This record gives sequence, structure tokens and C-alpha cells, in this order.
Amino acid sequence: MALIIVLSAFNGLSNLVESLYNSFDADIEITVKQGKTFNPDASEIQSLKKLNGIAYFTDVVEGNALLKFNDKQCIAVIKGVSTDFEMMSNFDSLIIFGKFNIQKNNIVFGKGVSYILQTGPKNELAPISIYAPKRGKVSTFDAEGGLNELKEYPAGTFSINDEFDNKYVLMNIEKARELFDYTDQVTAIELGLKNDSDKEKLQAQISAILGSKYEVKNRQQQNALLFKTLKSEKLWTFIILFFILIIATFNVIGSLIMLIIEKKKDITILNDMGADIQLIRRIFLMEGLLITIIGAVLGLVLGTFICWLQIKFSLVRFTDGYVVDAYPIKLQLSDFLIVSAAVLTIGFFAAWYPVRVFTKRHLTL
Repeated sequence: MALIIVLSAFNGLSNLVESLYNSFDADIEITVKQGKTFNPDASEIQSLKKLNGIAYFTDVVEGNALLKFNDKQCIAVIKGVSTDFEMMSNFDSLIIFGKFNIQKNNIVFGKGVSYILQTGPKNELAPISIYAPKRGKVSTFDAEGGLNELKEYPAGTFSINDEFDNKYVLMNIEKARELFDYTDQVTAIELGLKNDSDKEKLQAQISAILGSKYEVKNRQQQNALLFKTLKSEKLWTFIILFFILIIATFNVIGSLIMLIIEKKKDITILNDMGADIQLIRRIFLMEGLLITIIGAVLGLVLGTFICWLQIKFSLVRFTDGYVVDAYPIKLQLSDFLIVSAAVLTIGFFAAWYPVRVFTKRHLTL
């Protein structure tokens, strides 16, 4: 029961984190292995638009900049995106103030950046200064002359999680190119895939078309450390609970030992009546396995029931300020199979050892 509940909770957390990143990260991200920018009009890049599985094609220019509003300032990552980005990510659903409008001189803030700069609905008419270093050689005697400056207006504020909210500002890609001194270059291309497409096969196909010059990453590869951490946490939690389960099975061992000692006379009578040691062992082994199987089934049923209660009625809730109201739970068939196999394996050895050792001892007396 504990294993099912804990593993399902980890599944729910992983699914929640993945859904949050899905709102910002594309299905496929293409970057160049050497350097920072590349030309999106290259023939191999344009040929990707002909692939059947691709639904959206977004040019991206990304870089660090200084934002200043009144007496407040902060460093943020400017992400310039083309028109497909809003449809690809459904980003308008993440807006908590204003609206998603990055045309002309409008930008969209992460909630954390907006908080630092003290922008909001009341300050929509006031421009925000954005500074980025000019490319090429700049005189050290004229620091201000070495910066590009844009005056942009806050159109809205989005909220995903702290990692994105405290880091990103979205703007039109043409404005981002102007800020970072680019002409038609991009730092990345993000692709949105159709729901019915084979994503792994399509990723391999894109990699084959682009060759070794480009790096093609899916969502999990874009956040490899995060997903590896989630998987390792789940694995180590399972291992810890597995060892606790091993300790708990000493109850089964103890019960069988006491039963064999209690039934010493019955064992002798059965043996005198012609029952061999193998039959007597099978009798006690089946009893031990019945204890394990009944316990496993009850545990799986209770664990599933408690998880269902949490999914249906949200018994364990978070306080205000969290992304979700209640603790997320997700049941997976693989967890049931792994837990069942682990419990039955431990239960078999817990029954086999005392039956083999103690029946042999009492039958030889």
C-alpha cells in the first residue's frame, strides 16, 4: 500500500513538472553545436517545413539583457519569438495580468521579473528600458555608447513556476534582433509536433536531415538534469521502501517458525502416515505464500483506493500560492507490476527459508 501511494505521488509530481515545462519548452528544439546563432533560411532548415509531423515552426532569438523601470532594475533573459509561438504553446492561458501581445512595442513578463521591477496593470502606459551590449568592438571610454536600448511597454504577466517567472521576458523576434544586433539570425528553432506523430521517429528524421552541425533535443533532453533527478528520487524511494518491506517480512518468517514448532506433533504424524518431506514443505510453503499474496492484494487494493480518494476528492491540499490546489497523483500499471513482483519475490523467500530449515530439523528428530 505504501509503495503504491508513494510511487503514484512521484508520478503525479513528475507529470505536473512535465506539464509546466510543456507550456514553455517546445516538442523539439534545434540549436547549433558551434557558435550561438545560425541562419533559419538555410535549405536544410527550410526542408523541415515539408515534414508531415510538424505543426508549428517558431524562430527564436534569446539573450541576456538589463531591464530598468523607474529606480528598479534586473537582469533577465529576453526571448524573442515569432507568431507561431502563441499557438504552439497555448501561452495565453498562462497570462495572469493583461494579455499575450508581443506585437509592436509590447513585451510579456514573468511574474518574478514583474515583481522586481514593480510593473503591473497600473503601469501599462509607462515604457520599460531594455539594454543589451552592442556586438563588435566598443570603446571602453563610452560605456553607454556600447549598449543598445529599447523602450517597450508591458502587455501582460505570465506565471508558470519560479524558474521561468524569475527569468524570462517575451517579445517579438524582430525587436529582439534589433536589441541584440542580429539581422535574420536565430539562436534556436522550436518545433511543435502533431499529436498523432511518432515523436522519436520524427526527431531521428530531423537529426538525419540536419546532420552533425545541429543539435536536436526533445523536451526531456532540454531538461535532462531535472528529469534524471525525478527518476532517481523515485528509484531511491522505492529502494528504501523495499528494504522496509524486507524487514516487515520477518513477521511472516516468525509466524511460520512458530507454526512449524506448534505443529511439530502433526508433522510427525503426517510423516508416519506416509507423507514425505516434500509434501509437508509444500503445505507450509503454500500457507506462507497465501499470507504474502493476500497481504499483497489487500495492499494494492487499499493503495489504489487511497490514491483514488486523493484524485477524486483532493484530501491532501496545498496552501495558497502553489501551482495546483492538491497533491497530484497518477497511477501507472508498471508500478503495480513492479510492486507485485517485489512483494511476491520477498514473500516466497520469506516462506521458503523457515519451511526448509525447520521442517528438516523436526522431521529428523
